[in-house]
Amino acid sequence: MKIAMIGTGYVGLVSGVCFSDFGHEVVCVDKNLDKLALLRAGKTPIFEPGLDQLMARNMAANRLSFTDDLKEATQGADTVFIAVGTPSRRGDGHADLSFVFGAVKEVAEVLTRPAVIVIKSTVPVGTNQKVADILKDVRPDLDCDVVSNPEFLREGAAIDDFMHPDRVVVGVQSDRGNEVMQEVYRPLSLRDYPVLTTDLETAEMIKYAANAFLATKVTFINEIAMLCERTGADVKDVANGMGFDSRIGPKFLQAGPGYGGSCFPKDTKALARIGQDNATPLQIVETVIKVNEEVKRLMIDKIVDLCDEKLQKKTIAVLGLTFKPDTDDMRDAPALTVVPALVGLGADVRVVDPQAFREAEAMLPNVTWFDDPYEAVDGADAVVLLTEWNEFRALDLREMASRMASARMADLRNMYSCDYALEAGFEAYLGMGRKSRLPLDG
Repeated sequence: MKIAMIGTGYVGLVSGVCFSDFGHEVVCVDKNLDKLALLRAGKTPIFEPGLDQLMARNMAANRLSFTDDLKEATQGADTVFIAVGTPSRRGDGHADLSFVFGAVKEVAEVLTRPAVIVIKSTVPVGTNQKVADILKDVRPDLDCDVVSNPEFLREGAAIDDFMHPDRVVVGVQSDRGNEVMQEVYRPLSLRDYPVLTTDLETAEMIKYAANAFLATKVTFINEIAMLCERTGADVKDVANGMGFDSRIGPKFLQAGPGYGGSCFPKDTKALARIGQDNATPLQIVETVIKVNEEVKRLMIDKIVDLCDEKLQKKTIAVLGLTFKPDTDDMRDAPALTVVPALVGLGADVRVVDPQAFREAEAMLPNVTWFDDPYEAVDGADAVVLLTEWNEFRALDLREMASRMASARMADLRNMYSCDYALEAGFEAYLGMGRKSRLPLDG
């Protein structure tokens, strides 16, 4: 099949590359000429493990190409996927649908025959029906079908998620739309991966409900971590004890400095607004949003406690900036709350991250960048572990402690333990919901 993919952001690029690997002919469209030049040269504008190799393979096989010519890309296309951004609208938390509606209008104007228009972007309930109305208004002469096909890709594991999905959700309003989508995903259904077919509204809701539930699990365990610190319980053991229950499961029960990234923050806000607009406030979701922001701010208090209540002229090394490992995504990362606060309190902040520099340099002024964590802690008063990159999981803590002016660690991802850090020479250690030792504890 021929697929036109409108948008080469995270979702569009990963989806387009993977569809081409299924054997489909895929043309990806973007208006950013600099990005297109990069893609045509075989380079990816985002960091996603394995994506550049997969892209190069399918470009070489002539199944994958990139263009800014929308008419050329949609010529003869069986399906046109819309994969543009839906960021939170400033001020009210609603999803900004202007990019989606704009792309749909532009596509409608250049189509020469009926096609299945697939909304891959995350959109509120009712959006796909509005897309259908736009298509009828702009091109009443064409009988196009609209399909909702939300994505469930985890950054850092997106290719595996696409090729081995827990499920594929397809919302349709016609037999033709359903038949075309079954053919698009035939390589997955042949391997017995579930393809769930629903109506448009249900598919839209599944995406928001799934992300809000996962965000709730993250926030729940972070609150339990705070309670563990007060009571002497260990949150890692608590999470393990919960996770063995098959009704709960162990995923998303790792305590940390709050969720971030491209999905959870904007999708929880959008779902909360959908509830308010429909006179059905989602109190759990609204509380999750509030608590997540509080957790990020509490991380600052923990670091201040670690440094004797004073950060003025202290040197702090921060290891990890992206919202999670194996990505360069800085959207709503806890680092964007924590690091500026440390700088504002007078600290000299040094930062290390394997991939964040391109995205974070402008976001985090007044910090010093290092490539090597050991160099970053040289003469430092404290080290903060903020993202659980593999590079930070097996550090030589003894060497780190020996290099520091005062060996103190805020391990906000629980990569180590208090006993392990103290045995390595650290004088103080703070984790998340686990045994800790402050300088005054002796």
